[in-house]
Amino acid sequence: MAAEGLVDFGLGPYVHGTLSRRFPVYTRGNAGEVYPQPVFPLTASMVRGLAADPARDFFQSTGMVTAAECNEDADVFMGVFGGYTYLNLSVTRVVAIRTPGMSLAEADAPFLGSEGRAPVHCSDRRDRNIVATMRGLRYAWRILGATGLPELDDAVAEITTWRDGLPPLEESSDDQLLDVATGMLAMISRIFAVHLAITGGTGIGLNVLRQVTGHQGTARRRSRAPDPMSLLGGLGAVDSADPAADLWDLGRLVRADDGLGAHFDAGVAGLDERLRADAAASGFVAAFDRFLDRHGARGPNEWEMGCDVWGTTPELPLALVDRMRHADEDHSPEVRGGQRTEEREVAVAKARLRVRFHERWLFDRALRCTMLRTRGRERCKTILVEAIHEGRLRLRELGRRIAERHPGVLPDDLWYVTLDEIDDYCRRPEPFAALVFERRAIRNQLLDLEPPFAFSDKLPDVRTWVRRNRPNALGGISVGTVLQGIGGSPGRVRGRVRIVIDPSDPGDLGTGDVLVAPLTDPAWTPLFVPVEAVVVDVGGQMSHAVIVSRELGLPCVVAATGATATLPDGALVEVDGSAGTVTVLEAPVPVNR
Repeated sequence: MAAEGLVDFGLGPYVHGTLSRRFPVYTRGNAGEVYPQPVFPLTASMVRGLAADPARDFFQSTGMVTAAECNEDADVFMGVFGGYTYLNLSVTRVVAIRTPGMSLAEADAPFLGSEGRAPVHCSDRRDRNIVATMRGLRYAWRILGATGLPELDDAVAEITTWRDGLPPLEESSDDQLLDVATGMLAMISRIFAVHLAITGGTGIGLNVLRQVTGHQGTARRRSRAPDPMSLLGGLGAVDSADPAADLWDLGRLVRADDGLGAHFDAGVAGLDERLRADAAASGFVAAFDRFLDRHGARGPNEWEMGCDVWGTTPELPLALVDRMRHADEDHSPEVRGGQRTEEREVAVAKARLRVRFHERWLFDRALRCTMLRTRGRERCKTILVEAIHEGRLRLRELGRRIAERHPGVLPDDLWYVTLDEIDDYCRRPEPFAALVFERRAIRNQLLDLEPPFAFSDKLPDVRTWVRRNRPNALGGISVGTVLQGIGGSPGRVRGRVRIVIDPSDPGDLGTGDVLVAPLTDPAWTPLFVPVEAVVVDVGGQMSHAVIVSRELGLPCVVAATGATATLPDGALVEVDGSAGTVTVLEAPVPVNR
């Protein structure tokens, strides 16, 4: 072990945690959405050294997991293994076993998206626990009865007060910059436990909805049951959909102005500088700055302080605006969202009539619970990434200052040292040059590898990991082939496959296309606006891709395993967001891209 939390797992010392013995199965499902890239040593060691375990606190609060199970000396509920973040799947499965009426498959689907790719559950005599079951039922009953989220209101107020009290970046000393970044972690950890509780409550509401509508039960009942996902579209006030709406407005400004269009036609590289140098573009620049002020914390890898986001790299959102400007008016988030709201209201009314009369009160509670917590989950995520962004800005400034004082040191070198090394590094970074070089090289290697989607007991040897998928432009898949995933947002459409690996490089994605992606976090969701449907390799039914698809009225299929590797770019497909299928209708047509 080279430093605390760094272990050589085949490439050299890098971030690698301790696996649970009691709960051996881990998955990238859901974790891959919010932590798609390897974590940096500094942020990993800061969290390990200065924050509590929010997942342990949440599970213990439900009563469904015992104190002994929570207190194992390991990264039980979530951890970083081989540089990548994983969630524990065994814990969720044990909770399902202890929950009357819930199956293991139903526990996997909403959040983790294991889709049969994870190892089977290894039964343990301790899985069933009547005391834990009774505690969990009491907890679930409280969740279903709640009409508000006061804990979220408190969290919003706390983070707002904290941010308002921060010293200005340019006036802060080096010590103050570091103190803000490290001092916020306890608060973030505590509020992340609130986020997990809201997320878990969403699952409770969704599970009850399935039961009372007949979506769980006999095959005959399921065939007549409404899809619970159809009851959750067009909710409004969903934070993760807001950037798409604001980017749409920016795209309309560009579409209506030939001068702005000429700047965008010249390419995204250097676009921000060109726009700011053009007095005629001042109106757009002012609107774009308001967008960055509101949404600058969002972007790919927004949970990781060491990664760029929209506010640090304006080309990222400008690439999304470029796609927005080509979309037809009927793709407006407001228009599509309004249509989905009307469809939801009709679906809810029909579903309620199909529910047994004596269970309609339970249907109403479950629907209220799921809607409230779907919105709350996205709101809590927003305030958390905004707080993380404050730490990102300060550590970036600290890295810039160190590099300015020490020739040969790069501003992002500090992300490769650990918490116990940071003080020495700030004083004299030169002795860390070899360590930083080695750790940077390891992370670069990991970026080109696809970590195992799931594993049990032991992380597979890194030499067996495959290279990341690249778009399939050669065909080789038969017409009529059906990829089976999980239905996330209902609807059936046809369109041309456009495979996008990086949200900052969407190519000519636009109207008439089906976005096919390896995974999607909120940085991807503005790309949903100009397309007809979304297909994702990895994801659960309550992933951000699904939530935003439902808001925008898009059919969405998640957990379509291998879609980016097997679907040819340009193929005509039919996406059925209710059945969770993608059907190849026609071979790719030649396209100059």
